Amino acid sequence: MEAAARMTVLAVENLSKSFGGVHAVRNVSFAVGAGELLALIGPNGAGKTTCFNMLNGQIRPDSGSVRLGGREIVGLAPRAVWRLGVGRTFQITATFASMTVRENVQMALLSHHRRVSSWWPRAARLYREEADRLLERVGMAEQAERACSVLAYGDLKRVELAVALANAPRLLLMDEPTAGMAPKERIALMALTAEIVRERGLAVLFTEHDMDVVFTHADRIIVLNRGTLIAAGRPADVRADAEVQAVYLGSRGHG
Repeated sequence: MEAAARMTVLAVENLSKSFGGVHAVRNVSFAVGAGELLALIGPNGAGKTTCFNMLNGQIRPDSGSVRLGGREIVGLAPRAVWRLGVGRTFQITATFASMTVRENVQMALLSHHRRVSSWWPRAARLYREEADRLLERVGMAEQAERACSVLAYGDLKRVELAVALANAPRLLLMDEPTAGMAPKERIALMALTAEIVRERGLAVLFTEHDMDVVFTHADRIIVLNRGTLIAAGRPADVRADAEVQAVYLGSRGHG
């Protein structure tokens, strides 16, 4: 589906943030459509994390607009943004190590359905089938009874994806989704994510240092350098961009 034909889920306009006179993000604008994977790349210190943190309410921008499905979300707390359908996965997995795989997903479902007060043991019976369906979708159903503390790192990433999906998000923010994974695991996880994005019509914005992952799976790419958007477009166009090659790709062997 062409980007122009996609329903816009996230629209960012002129987003800016400074810290002590340093422009971390400066007048950045972009949009993400339903069923689209948009990669946000750039060298260290480019402003990617600051941008992410403004989108989900952890940092308030100095100026600019962030609209989710047409609704302005600047100024909302992270939990309020999450409630509106913005999920997030992190570079370092954030599961409850002592809980089982299924219990981690059940916890997310309890929160989504506003039933967190229904604590164990009664809660252990709630949303079990829904949790198992999500685990089946991410390839973790057979490990549902295992504690997260004993899982391989790649499997933890799959559990984290199931937890993020438990909130039925419209937008998924993925911060370095394949960090710490072996090459084959990276390919498998992003292929799985792409499948789920298409079938559910999710919008995904992800940061990633592995350029093979970016150029294989992103529908479009935006590039930040020193807080400024320097390029945006399809992977082939971004790869060929002279400025992108000079500040980022060229030094990484992808120019």
